[in-house]
Amino acid sequence: MSNVIFDMAGKDDISELVRLRIAYMIDDFGTISKYERQCMEEQLPGYFDRRLGKELIAFVARAEGRLVAAAYLLIIEKPANPFLPNGLDGEVLSVYTESEYRGKGICTQLMKNMIEFAKENKLCRIDLMATDEGYPIYKKVGFEDRTQKYIDMRLKL
Repeated sequence: MSNVIFDMAGKDDISELVRLRIAYMIDDFGTISKYERQCMEEQLPGYFDRRLGKELIAFVARAEGRLVAAAYLLIIEKPANPFLPNGLDGEVLSVYTESEYRGKGICTQLMKNMIEFAKENKLCRIDLMATDEGYPIYKKVGFEDRTQKYIDMRLKL
């Protein structure tokens, strides 16, 4: 891991962020269609250009002249409540490490960097949905299983 550099992505990293996001989707879903890939390739550059460094913070690991891992923190401002006194909430998205860099502590370091950033920027909490592979890492850095009073629901449009 000595040749790995950790930092936050900037706008000059957008093409690499798109590449890693698509790799994450393929890894997570097993495959994506040409149409789905095309949609991501069309939408993601503009999304990253508008949101990166604002409400979307990309924590990255660099090696061999490219990004080899990324973890996104989406900052969401909500109306204040007893659990969010200042309304600042975070959600972890698309934590991904290229296969040849897995098992080297890179994801753990990205998550530690994210948590430190969240504390410095006074987020009240960070939520995530863990895969089986990611679960032990998230537990190690302090995430806890959560029980919900409410039933998780969704309406697809």
